[in-house]
Amino acid sequence: MKITVYVASAFSKNQQGGNKAGVVLFENTLSPLQKMAIAKELGYAETVFITKSEMADYRFEYFTPKEEVDLCGHATIAAFVILKHLNKVTKDHYTIETNSGVLAITLKEEMIFMEQNQPQFFDIIPLQELIDCFDTAVINPQYPIQIVSTGLKDILIAIQSETALMQLEPNFKEIKAISERYDVVGFHLYTFDNERIICRNFAPRYDINEEAATGTSNCALACYLHTKHHIQKPLYQFEQGYSLHSPSEISVELITTPQNDIEQVFVGGKGYYTETKSLELIKA
Repeated sequence: MKITVYVASAFSKNQQGGNKAGVVLFENTLSPLQKMAIAKELGYAETVFITKSEMADYRFEYFTPKEEVDLCGHATIAAFVILKHLNKVTKDHYTIETNSGVLAITLKEEMIFMEQNQPQFFDIIPLQELIDCFDTAVINPQYPIQIVSTGLKDILIAIQSETALMQLEPNFKEIKAISERYDVVGFHLYTFDNERIICRNFAPRYDINEEAATGTSNCALACYLHTKHHIQKPLYQFEQGYSLHSPSEISVELITTPQNDIEQVFVGGKGYYTETKSLELIKA
């Protein structure tokens, strides 16, 4: 039996770059092992499986080549790119059921925005914990190293300059060990260049050494900058993927109260259809 898999690139910039994800529609009989095997054969950071839901418009399940994860921003954007490509989008607002809860999707012209969970702030990590992961001399001490989540936990690490960020040589074995120790997806590194915020993301714990665009990580970063450092913008724009020659642009919108507390978090971006593949179904 053949399985049809659609591929789209999410968080792309000018219809180029971005982060590719596999999208499988309404294959209701697939087991978790089959889904993981399909994700592994495709080789993308995540593949999303869409089925019917009793509590939302769709049920979304996300698989890396190694295991299931609760949420994935770029795969969600990719999924709606494919739904639009197949003329299955008939309204501007949708809901999706995920392992992280029921989340809202809003379509605004070419942009697709996905709701995230409220931010949670966890441990501050001592710098010396990272000493074997890369040259820690490039870390910006102005911003404490902290675990933050809007659905998936990442360690947020500020770097002193764009040059230092791009030249940084990660030790993926050590990054994986630290990620496992603190039970996070990975490291999200960022730096500033005037108004620009440039990022790199490492997740070797999930067999993703570096990822070109990460929605959940940049949501966590926007919430961290807003709450902990009072860097507040109507719309945060994050650049990622340049080190992989896959330029990506991730937008994060924070809805706040009159007291400036975060009420809602949305991650958005553009994307484009790339191809359709046919895979032989792997037996469970």
